[in-house]
Amino acid sequence: MSRDALALVLVAALGSSACTDRGETESAGGDEPRGSELGEIMTFTQMRHAKLFVAGENENWDLSAYELKELGEGFEAAVRAHPEHEGEPIGELLSAHMNGPLEALGAAVEAHDRKAFEAAFDRLTAACNACHERVHFGFNRVVRPAAPPVTNQDFAPLARP
Repeated sequence: MSRDALALVLVAALGSSACTDRGETESAGGDEPRGSELGEIMTFTQMRHAKLFVAGENENWDLSAYELKELGEGFEAAVRAHPEHEGEPIGELLSAHMNGPLEALGAAVEAHDRKAFEAAFDRLTAACNACHERVHFGFNRVVRPAAPPVTNQDFAPLARP
């Protein structure tokens, strides 16, 4: 299979599981909505995390605000679908680890302050890793992205008159 064909298959597979955030409740044989496995939700969270960083680095504050909002909604979806994971209270953990960094990111985005954005983003990344450690997923370490997560999106801010 060519690289392009493989990419199309992966995009189609990801797209079909993305319906949960839009209210899709079709089950794949269980009580849980299709696409709401915690790993899938966290995969979308990782994409939002990366897009948020690239948007902030490009000082695209409108896109940064959007991705930050989407990140928060992803965390809410995780809590709704998985109030507990392996005995750990997901809502309490996310609240304890994420609220401060998310608020700091919001303030930096609102102030259009790249330096504060980078510091808050690094705090968020550290909080993700601390949460992963707490639920025994420390092997899943999150870092600043080294490149844009997608190549079909322009992360530069819109030119305003």
